[in-house]
Amino acid sequence: MTWARPAIAEPETGTFAEAKALEKEHSTIQNSKAARTVACHATDALDCADLLEMLGLTAAEGRARV
Repeated sequence: MTWARPAIAEPETGTFAEAKALEKEHSTIQNSKAARTVACHATDALDCADLLEMLGLTAAEGRARV
């Protein structure tokens, strides 16, 4: 017979949690810069929206303050 552990999410701590938080911060900064770069080089709003969608980004990420 096997015993299943309860599915309780435990808070992440330690080195892995720190690395994950740093990666999330870095990703947010990179996405913001990418969205702004796309917006600067797009020919119009539709072009910008299409390019952002291709990259998996949103316009809101470009407005984020970094």
